[in-house]
Amino acid sequence: MSILGNKVLRLEDPKLLSVGGEYVADLKREAMLYVSYVTSTVAHAKILEIDVTEAREISGVVAVYTADDVELAPMASMFRDKPAMNRPFLAKDRVRFVGEPVAMVVATSYEVAADAKEAIFIDYEPLPVVVDPEQAFSDEVVIYDEVGSNKVTTFGEITDDSFFDGSDVIVTLKLRNQRLAPAPLEVRAAMAYVDQDGRLVFYASTQTPHAVKAELSRSLSLDATQVHVITPDVGGGFGAKATQYPEEILLGWAALKLEKPVAWVETRSENMLGLGHGRAQVQTLTLGAKSDGTIVAYRADVIQDSGAYPNVGAFLPMLTKTMAPGIYKIPKVEFRSTSVVTNTTPIVSYRGAGRPEATEAIERALDVLARRLNLDPVEVRKVNLIPADEFPYNTPTGATYDVGDYLGAVEKLMERSDYESLRREQAERILHNATKRLGIGVSTYVEITNPFPSSEFGGVELTEGGGLLIRSGTSPHGQGHRTAWSMVASEIFGIPLEKIEVITGDTDVVPHGVGTFGSRSLQLGGAAVHEASVAALSMAKEVAAEMLEASPSDIVVSEDGSGLAVAGVPASKVSYAQIYEKASELGRKVAFETDFKAANSTFPFGAHLAVVEVDIETGKVKLLRFVAVDDAGKIVAPLLAEGQVHGGIAQGVAQALFEEFSYDPDGNPQTGNLADYTFISAAELPSFEVVHQETPTYLNPLGAKGIGESGTIGSTPAVHNAVLDALAPLGVEHIDMPLTPMRIWRAIVDSQG
Repeated sequence: MSILGNKVLRLEDPKLLSVGGEYVADLKREAMLYVSYVTSTVAHAKILEIDVTEAREISGVVAVYTADDVELAPMASMFRDKPAMNRPFLAKDRVRFVGEPVAMVVATSYEVAADAKEAIFIDYEPLPVVVDPEQAFSDEVVIYDEVGSNKVTTFGEITDDSFFDGSDVIVTLKLRNQRLAPAPLEVRAAMAYVDQDGRLVFYASTQTPHAVKAELSRSLSLDATQVHVITPDVGGGFGAKATQYPEEILLGWAALKLEKPVAWVETRSENMLGLGHGRAQVQTLTLGAKSDGTIVAYRADVIQDSGAYPNVGAFLPMLTKTMAPGIYKIPKVEFRSTSVVTNTTPIVSYRGAGRPEATEAIERALDVLARRLNLDPVEVRKVNLIPADEFPYNTPTGATYDVGDYLGAVEKLMERSDYESLRREQAERILHNATKRLGIGVSTYVEITNPFPSSEFGGVELTEGGGLLIRSGTSPHGQGHRTAWSMVASEIFGIPLEKIEVITGDTDVVPHGVGTFGSRSLQLGGAAVHEASVAALSMAKEVAAEMLEASPSDIVVSEDGSGLAVAGVPASKVSYAQIYEKASELGRKVAFETDFKAANSTFPFGAHLAVVEVDIETGKVKLLRFVAVDDAGKIVAPLLAEGQVHGGIAQGVAQALFEEFSYDPDGNPQTGNLADYTFISAAELPSFEVVHQETPTYLNPLGAKGIGESGTIGSTPAVHNAVLDALAPLGVEHIDMPLTPMRIWRAIVDSQG
């Protein structure tokens, strides 16, 4: 019986639930020093003076550094044509957002560092501030004088309104995908020291250890062999920890300069301001259709807020463009995006990274179209679905969808949710003028995983005693890679999971790797482990064949998984421990390393339905049901997949109903801590109804696609649509997220004149 596709309990959990994990904050070394950063308290200003004299005299303060002390090039940027916009390690002449590091304090304790920070005087000359991306687009206030504009880059173009010729109806909608703070359970943290060989050893809470190594090597002018990065347990990342930050790189610089171990663990408030934010798109959407709901043309005009320093955030609309048509057969699609800078925390990848914005856009526009045509929103979607027999399918925006059964997902959703009964209950509440109205929201989605096709390292080695050692270039932060990779290797070798060790996140042990983001891990890292396992088993069979005096082609895995045997002669077998010993005698290793690269991205898809209850007297929303049909190809580890879907749905619901990182007009954060930034808990969520559909991809031997971001991508528009569905009879057409009680109440009052 295959272990794949069965609910295997996570191997990671016994340790985490008993003695606990080992995080960067747990690491201690003799004579360790502690780093804290003085950050800007204003959004945009000239720095006239930084006086650190008093701070340096405090007992226990080892050093205080400003930009004048740090001889490093600016951080690497994706926009080399605009060097003025490159991010400095410490602000020198200007600060451009609240939370930007200005000075670095090194002390014998965090408490001493905190006292020293209070003693540093910084004289600012305030400058005009722009925090709204639409205002930034107008260039009335320009952040970078050298550039002369806030515009960073533009993707795509828009033609005239003849684009919609042939449409019976045209609908327009303006959407704000609000700014979100990732807020992982573990804040940013790093620890660095110089070992006895003069190498920089760097512990990081990151999703991409090899990228951290590369940035340290580049910034500090070190040969790659002189840098050793280790990632212990990581308490969440959500994409934001796939970016390298100046606070981390400066820690390596300080360790080399002071020749002492240094550690940095930020506070929660520092994390809310300093860790990159997500989303922050303003979308103007236009949809033209026939009277039966068939889409003729679709246009999206987007302004992307990049924050103060543009990098990956300014590039994310490319993914929004790629996924703009969703699962629909739309003949014509136009997409234009302009990325702008603002006096806010820089935007980075956040769970879904450009794809939730695309799904929110098309799914909200379709609901507006259905309402305009007085058609059921599900029927409008069905009319436009890409048929299952047209895959691979080339979209107007340049994607090639691998495989899909979109109609199957929608029909499963309708059946599981009992959609018609829900509509009847909704009608009953309207008929009786109930104060608590029922809203039913549907969302379909397709997303791109492994969005920038790359390779991933995997190595499998037979060890003494008959176990396996797996090395992977992926870097888990809660996904359960130890469990999944062990399942993949056990499927090939038959070796029990408890005899399999998995190593990730150590750049000395794992020679190279890309990391964990973009829902890429299983389809690349898992496929690499599969490929390496097959090759290593073949090597083991050769050794066993010599021992059993048989042909390698006649060697099979024994029924109990303890070793290899001659096919049809179960008594003629050798254990894996014996194979290891024999290989060692012959000077061989039963080990194989590979880099698996897929020919293309994969495209998971699904259909979600949310049922909400809206109190029209108070504006309060209660999520009653959530049904999710997700298709991520072949499901290798169902328990892990369900965990990903559950977490993703929770984050998507949170965006729809609760979360928003906001600033006042002067650039002061209004939601800079967890007292003000409303996040979701289990109390606000029902038990999710998860339905797995499997349409295996042909792009990797496992048939698997990514699933880490699917829940987030599909859930937000489902909930958004559900709330607006409940309010539609009252004349409310649209409310921007998050759908707070106050916003809903005001919309109801305004609709009633």
